Amino acid sequence: MKMRWSMTLAFAAILAAALLVSSAAAVETGNGAISGKHYNLNLIGMEKNDKLPNDANSGARIFVNLVGRSKIYLKEGTDFGVTDADATDGRGEFMLPPPVNEYENGEYAGPGRYQVFIRALGKPGPATATLSSCVEYMENGELITECSTGEENIVELQRVKGQPKFDDVTRELTTVVIDGVRYDIFDEAFATYLWAYDNDGLKHVQLRFYPIEEPVAG
Repeated sequence: MKMRWSMTLAFAAILAAALLVSSAAAVETGNGAISGKHYNLNLIGMEKNDKLPNDANSGARIFVNLVGRSKIYLKEGTDFGVTDADATDGRGEFMLPPPVNEYENGEYAGPGRYQVFIRALGKPGPATATLSSCVEYMENGELITECSTGEENIVELQRVKGQPKFDDVTRELTTVVIDGVRYDIFDEAFATYLWAYDNDGLKHVQLRFYPIEEPVAG
């Protein structure tokens, strides 16, 4: 009887260990994003400039320069959507709600109304790109563009071998750091917000926007 009880305990311990391993593996698998309703935005690298002469939009994608900088101007709205699908001519536009992020003692503490994830797709290779939040304003009759600086505030992209993985870039793409101060995009401190996409051959990047449902008051 004592031997049978010991064997039962031993089997339970082995089963528990197996479940722990399975749980750990489940956490590590997947594409790195979260589950739930979301909006996809694809950035498509193009060699030919001015891909869409009339800036037509027939999908959730924006054409960007395969090499060089493209500007995607951010337009405040109540939903997500492309309003100018061609950034190869110097200006693309993307509509999204104001993020209203959470701050503690002036420091970014977490996403407000939505989270943003990004991944590079396509064939693995040496091509790279960066994406950063910026502002534009006029000073002495000159148009000034300032972007967030520091590795922690710039999104670096490369399609490496293996399954494409999403990274959470909510802070990097919904806030901008100017002169050491972090602002939400659409903050009244600046009139114009945009993303600067500096591409060195990357053909396809995908962003996902996951709205965070606000709790219902009881």
